[in-house]
This record gives sequence, structure tokens and C-alpha cells, in this order.
Amino acid sequence: MQYGFTQHSALSTPSSALSTQHSALNTTKLLGWRSLTQQTVIVIVSLVLDLCFMKSIADAADSQGHLTNNPPVVLTSELGKVYRTGFWLNQKVVSLKSCSLQVYQGETFGLLGPNGAGKTTILKLLLGIIRPTSGRGLLLGKPIGDRTVKQRIGYLPENPYLYEYLTGWEFLQLAAGLFQIPQSVQRQRIPQLLELVGLSPAEARKKQLRRYSKGMLQRVGMAQALINEPDLVFLDEPMSGLDPLGRYQMREIILSLKAAGKTIFFNSHILSEVEQICDRIAILAQGELICSGSLDELLDSDNTYHVKGQGGDGEILKKWIPNLTFEPNGSWQGTIQEDYYDFLASLRLMGGQITTMNLSRQSLEEFFIQQIQKQNNSVN
Repeated sequence: MQYGFTQHSALSTPSSALSTQHSALNTTKLLGWRSLTQQTVIVIVSLVLDLCFMKSIADAADSQGHLTNNPPVVLTSELGKVYRTGFWLNQKVVSLKSCSLQVYQGETFGLLGPNGAGKTTILKLLLGIIRPTSGRGLLLGKPIGDRTVKQRIGYLPENPYLYEYLTGWEFLQLAAGLFQIPQSVQRQRIPQLLELVGLSPAEARKKQLRRYSKGMLQRVGMAQALINEPDLVFLDEPMSGLDPLGRYQMREIILSLKAAGKTIFFNSHILSEVEQICDRIAILAQGELICSGSLDELLDSDNTYHVKGQGGDGEILKKWIPNLTFEPNGSWQGTIQEDYYDFLASLRLMGGQITTMNLSRQSLEEFFIQQIQKQNNSVN
């Protein structure tokens, strides 16, 4: 029988069978070691890249003089995002190009830019909602997307979706439940947050969200962003759609968070509000970070002074101050861009004197428009 022959053949050549099994075992071991070696190499390379990334970020932070005082809580290096479009996904849309920025503990950081500049893309990348195409980043010392970090973050979207059939109180209970906050803590924290954002706890228990105004919904959204007592708060266009009174109230809320030592990262295109709130800003245009720094660093004009004085020779003064104007009482004022030491010496010889002299400073709106125009010209 064929079956018997096959069985007999196998039994009659035990050395061949053992040799085959031994060879297979060696191959399996070899492949296993190769796989293990590849995994080890990947882990080592990843650790080296992380160390290099942290070193480069630490050097950048140290060079700005922030590292010793306030640790960075948001760090990105060459962060980028490219979307693929088209039927065959063969077309690329660059939403963010090589963005490197730092946000330090306890500061209010404003990200500015025209519509479509990539501001919301940065927020989504930092929050782990979308994945970067290139680059790396850290939040609160851990890689972007780390679940333990999300417990320490608050987020208010530009257009938050709130369940309109719930009351304000019920919605905050829902948000607290997602963070597994005990009921006993919720009963204390929810009314505190409602009062912080200017809403009545009694009304929030009864009134459904569908009956809230835009400003009231923004306040509820702010309360849910703070429900977990976050260390870092992300606000996406928090002033959007608010009337002047609503913007004022939202600004006061943000300032109270700032006074409490919270780190705030927010996007906005309402420059007057940013100028009053932020410690540092960055400007984004066409997906590219074009400048960043403190308001003092960015807005102060080098060697440009606004001066007021009296006396002196008007013709000579005009050579120093092209925009010189005279007041009815004989005093004068204008802007001087030359070496003010030479100007003061010349004025002293003319018998004139300075009454006030201040370093000239641009408005944030002027600086913003100037930077955007420069970027557009360089692209064109």
C-alpha cells in the first residue's frame, strides 16, 4: 500500500528527517534572532533620535533664557502635515511646513495667522487628533498622543459641538464623567466653574443648551475645557462670533486663568485681544512659521524714538526729525531714527530741551500686516 510505503520510507531514513528538522529549527532561530536584532536596532535608533530631539530643543530653549526659569510644556521640531487628495491620492496639499516652536510653563502663547494659515492644523497635531507627516513634538515632557498627557489637557474647539438637549449642568457632568471624576468632586467643581465663566449654576441646572446664546455656549465650552483642572489649555478662536461684551468677558476669563498660573495656547485673529493677553506670539502664514517671540521683542523698533521738546532752531530740528510738528504753545514733537546721542548734543547747542522721549512701538496689527505682506511677496 502506498500509505505503508510512505510510512516505511520515512521510518527508514531517520537521519534525513532529523537533519531536515534540525535545519528548519536553525532557520527559525536565525530568523527569530534577525527579527529581534531589527527590533533592537529600531528601539535604539528611536531612543537616539529622542535624545537628539530633546538636546536640540533644550539648546534652543536655553538660548532664549527660558529653560532655567520656566520649563517648556510644548515643544515641536520640524513638525509638518501634508494631505493627499485626488481620486488616486496623488496630489499633495501642504498644510504645515517644518514648524518648530516652544511654549513655556505659565505663559499665555498666541498663534496668529490669516484664515487657512494652518493654525487649527497645529492644534490638531498637538492634541493627537491627526498625525504629523514629518517632525516630532512633546507635550508636558511626553510624546504627542500620549494618553496620560491627555488627562492634563483642556481643549475648547472653535465650533464646539454641545449636546443641545442637555442642560449646561448635565453637559459638564458628561465631560467630568469622561475623565472619571468622582460625583462628590463634580458637585463642588461644576458650580465653581460656572461661576468662573459667568453663568448661574441654578440656571444651568434647568436651561437646555439649545436655548443658550453664542456667548453662553462659549462659556460652557470653556468650563468643560477646565473640568479636569488641566495644566495646559488649548483654545481655538475663543473670541470667534462674540460681540464686544462677550469678547471682554472671555478675555477676563483667560486673564484669570493666566493669574492662576495656567499655561494657555490659543489661536486667534483678533489682534487687539492678543496684544492685551499674550506674553509671546508666533505668526503663521501659508503653513509656515515666519516669526515668534515676546511682544516686546517683536514690536519695539530699534533706534526709533518719539520725542517731545521745546526751544531750538526749527530748521535744524527738521533735519533730525522729518515729521516734526509744532504745537500752539511753541513745543514740538516727532520721531527720530538717527543716533539720539548726537541729536541731544545738537539740541543742547541750540538751547533746546527734551520734555519726553519714548521708544517707539508698532501696534500688533501693523506688525502682523507687515509680516504677512513680506511673506506674500517672498512667495510671489
